[in-house]
Amino acid sequence: MTAAPGIRPGAHLVVDRLSHRIGGKWVEAGGAPIAVGSPATGATVAHVGGGTAEDAGRAVTAAVAAGPAWADTPVARRAEIVRALGDLLAAHTDDLAGVVTTEVGMPYHLAGPAQVAVPARVLHLTADAALSHPWSEPVAAGEVLRVPAGVVVAITPWNMPLHQIAAKVGPALVAGCTVVLKPSEVAPLTAFALVGLAEEAGVPPGVLNLVTGTGPVVGEALVRDPRVAVVSLTGSGPSGARVAELAAPGITRVCLELGGKSANVLLDDAPFDRAVPAAVAQAFFNSGQACNALTRLLVPAHRHDEVCDLLVTAVRALTVGDPWDAGTDLGPLVSERQLRSVRGHVDRARADGARLLVGGSEPDPDLPEGHYHRPTVFTGVDPGSALAREEVFGPVLAVLTHSGDDDAVRLANDTEYGLAAGVWSGDPDRARAVGRRIRAGQVKVNGVRTRDGLDAPFGGLGRSGLGRELGRFGIDEYVELVSLLG
Repeated sequence: MTAAPGIRPGAHLVVDRLSHRIGGKWVEAGGAPIAVGSPATGATVAHVGGGTAEDAGRAVTAAVAAGPAWADTPVARRAEIVRALGDLLAAHTDDLAGVVTTEVGMPYHLAGPAQVAVPARVLHLTADAALSHPWSEPVAAGEVLRVPAGVVVAITPWNMPLHQIAAKVGPALVAGCTVVLKPSEVAPLTAFALVGLAEEAGVPPGVLNLVTGTGPVVGEALVRDPRVAVVSLTGSGPSGARVAELAAPGITRVCLELGGKSANVLLDDAPFDRAVPAAVAQAFFNSGQACNALTRLLVPAHRHDEVCDLLVTAVRALTVGDPWDAGTDLGPLVSERQLRSVRGHVDRARADGARLLVGGSEPDPDLPEGHYHRPTVFTGVDPGSALAREEVFGPVLAVLTHSGDDDAVRLANDTEYGLAAGVWSGDPDRARAVGRRIRAGQVKVNGVRTRDGLDAPFGGLGRSGLGRELGRFGIDEYVELVSLLG
């Protein structure tokens, strides 16, 4: 599906948004406007309000005021509203996908299924989970209650903007919490669309508030606010560490979904004709801008050359280009800053002695505008090198070799991160046995994707974060346990 330039979906939503949504009202931002750029051209497409610490405080005040009535709203009604929000996302798929393509750069024909259908499904599954959740369960001397934690601050990233909002706001709302949402200033426009749909779905004023601005100003003010009960952040490791540092004096609970350097293990009996193209897709989804991208491909040493031939074929078949073109597989990176970062990783890998198999950091002369980067694969990667250990967040895959199952597990676990992993084998039981030994929050067997199990917990070990999102597991991040005895 190619969208013609004059009638691109979602264009009416790509407009200046210089006010916050606080307590059901538009409140003018106190700081200077922030430009939102097009990854495909580099041009400014809109502006949003630059929030201040005072703006953040007003949003928390509105959330506090709305808290008691929302907490007293029956769970069934809260779930009904969250389900209705999921329905509205699905009903507006074309426009919302268009906004994602405009501000994130993901190809339009992929954005609907990946960036809109997934969060709609998350909201539906969250509503389902709320209806069967053990809000009260008996113990020998009484009962245990799950009660709303209080005001939640949701700080969301630019790469999967609607999904990350849904994964935080949905469970917080069904748990009876009120929310202050601070989206990334890089891609904030979808958040305005979602908040408008949330109010249409029945979310009362003050229950979901939206404040735009930068992390150091608005984000830090929200995290420091003593009235906040839970901070949920999806972002980089340094951002997570900063949030934890700021939350510590108030003993504020944090849920941190951070980065990864996830391994994709190909065992020697894997169906390589399926596994290698799938590995390329799992590494380069959203141009590699995914925290759970499987960016370390661990292959049997004796089949290394075969795998490399398959990789070159698969990568050269990819089309990088205009995200509005139906033939595009990979769109641009989100910003010039992100492009510079990815190019720096690629240049460093070459300097460190890795062998470039395909791709590279050189600009594509056919794409003179925008933040495009070629899909890139390195082999001969030293397990101790930066490319094997640092998150790139771009379309760069590192190939390493293993000598068997035990060595593959050792390499997979040789990381500070632990967000995701993949295992491929012709014997699913063997794959699952290896998967059980990998220290990652989510291990996917034979090509299963995160979106295939949106009721399963998502989150990481080690430097990949704290807490879990999705399904009933995500709801419990926003409740307090109370023992009522006697």
